[in-house]
Amino acid sequence: MYFLKKISYFANCNNYNKTMVELAGIIILGILAQWVAWKFKIPAILPLILIGLLVGPIATLYTGDGTKLIQPIYNGVEGLFPGESLFYFVSLAISIILFEGGLTLRRDEILNVGPVILKLITVAVVITFFGAGLAAHFIFGLSWPISFLFSSLIIVTGPTVITPILRNIPLKKDISAVLKWEGILIDPIGALVAVLVFEFISVGEGEAFTKKAFIEFGKIVLFGFTFGFTFAYALAFGIKKKIIPHYLLNVFTLAVVLGVFVLSDVFAHESGLLSVVVMGMVLGNINLPNFEELLYFKESLSVLLISILFILLSANINIEELQLIFNWNAILLFAAVVFIVRPLGVFLSSINSGLKINEKLFISWVGPRGIVAAGIASLFGLKLAKNGVPEAEYITPLVFMIVLGTVLLNATTARLFAKVAGVFLTRSEGILIIGASKVSRLIASYLKSNQRHVVLVDSNRDNVKIAKSLGLDALEGSIYNDQLKNNIELNDVGFLMALTGNSDINKFAINQFRDQFGENGSFRLVSSEEMNDPENNPNEGLFSHTDDYDKLMNLAEKYPGIQEIKIDDRSHYDSLIDIIKHDDDIIPLFIKDSDNTIRIISAYSEKMEEIKEDSFLVYIGKPIDVEEINLLDEK
Repeated sequence: MYFLKKISYFANCNNYNKTMVELAGIIILGILAQWVAWKFKIPAILPLILIGLLVGPIATLYTGDGTKLIQPIYNGVEGLFPGESLFYFVSLAISIILFEGGLTLRRDEILNVGPVILKLITVAVVITFFGAGLAAHFIFGLSWPISFLFSSLIIVTGPTVITPILRNIPLKKDISAVLKWEGILIDPIGALVAVLVFEFISVGEGEAFTKKAFIEFGKIVLFGFTFGFTFAYALAFGIKKKIIPHYLLNVFTLAVVLGVFVLSDVFAHESGLLSVVVMGMVLGNINLPNFEELLYFKESLSVLLISILFILLSANINIEELQLIFNWNAILLFAAVVFIVRPLGVFLSSINSGLKINEKLFISWVGPRGIVAAGIASLFGLKLAKNGVPEAEYITPLVFMIVLGTVLLNATTARLFAKVAGVFLTRSEGILIIGASKVSRLIASYLKSNQRHVVLVDSNRDNVKIAKSLGLDALEGSIYNDQLKNNIELNDVGFLMALTGNSDINKFAINQFRDQFGENGSFRLVSSEEMNDPENNPNEGLFSHTDDYDKLMNLAEKYPGIQEIKIDDRSHYDSLIDIIKHDDDIIPLFIKDSDNTIRIISAYSEKMEEIKEDSFLVYIGKPIDVEEINLLDEK
């Protein structure tokens, strides 16, 4: 508090210093909050909003003159963003964030995610919309339009809040996949619903359901979709034909997004947000060159805007608005949303899905609201309050209450609840394979056929595409990118195998991901140099210390299949290994026990632990001559 008071004193020396300190402070505090979120593995929205409240409405309780440390708007005509400046800045920032969210919504992902997730983004959305709307109306006594605007804003969860919560909770792949894809797909869908509800309220001007309101609403939908589709394809054409130089691609796209937002608003007031969401969705489903680079740029820009935006919006809340929800009604509304509406949506969406009761309970429990909800709520609250819509002052604090409450609840209890519900994996049996070449795909297909969760990672798009066509889980990406560590679908991975042809990549993968993905074993192929120097073979060597990537690939071409041979006992296994060592056309891979447990063979195959009865030696190469083994055993 002493530090904050000193900043307040310094900032009030004169208007120039105050404005400079506030602007710099927002950016510094925003990035600091992002770092804190990364360090402690919590959703960034939590420290951002808390910092905003601390330097905003709560600051009035401890500053000498009762003012905020950061004052976005004061008396309507003073502050960092006097007049309607804050309204314009928030609108432009939200448009960029929603465009980036739209880019992540892929058509093939919707078709492949399965019936549970499809129902969560359809059936559960409808249940949340009507359930939370009814709760807000009857608990808080809000008008129907404001109640349903509130419910539309809390539809979304979002990957930015789901991922940090689930990152360190080992779960079955099905559960983590459901939560991950719900968060990704529902973001733009929820935003779209909220925009449409808001537009209907805005054009109604107190006379909702009139002919004029429907006409204006129709114009918003028409121009929103028209501008979104048109400019998305125009931009895609310019990118594909290389009309736009590569070094201008990112900033040019940014300019187009802002231009579409403003132009759409000119033709149909309040249609800009709908246009940019549609534009992002369309571009995300066009095969564009340099798309990943464009997406990364938009993600980086979104991080900066989100950091600024939420401190700014939290700070702009007045203590009087917080007092509106400082009562038992807020707790009742929160309980209704978390303990009634969310579980009802999940259970109805997962009928005949194969999910067990405990898995449905965990999915019901984990439903934190995210950045899109808080951001759009603030924007719509500002707009409606400016237009004098009754009860508009409730929108921002109510949504912020749901966001903060659900994030805090899930961040602190998700791990414990996973253990209580019995969905917490005590041992991670999934396997991460670095590289998706032919030999990797053969090995992954064998493991998958034996009920093991396998994920392939490769920066080669063609390799990933082929792997996916074989029904394998494959991710396109570089191991040098931190995003791999944040992928919640890898929560059940406990084995790591680096199978690329680049020894440096294999070594880096082991060093970088051993702790997170290799708790039960991390292995890599030996390099050609190590293969020719047996005395310096690495402990993490994979399969054999005399077989490198080239030998594996040659065998995969010559014998494109994985074979098994039954092992009777330890001496039988030793005989097989002895034969394999003298045959360049065979490389050992795994031991499969009678209970279908698969153990990876290291380069030091003779040191394999106990060989159980009725086990199988799994290998790649030519069929092993059983008679030869019998003759060797007799000798």
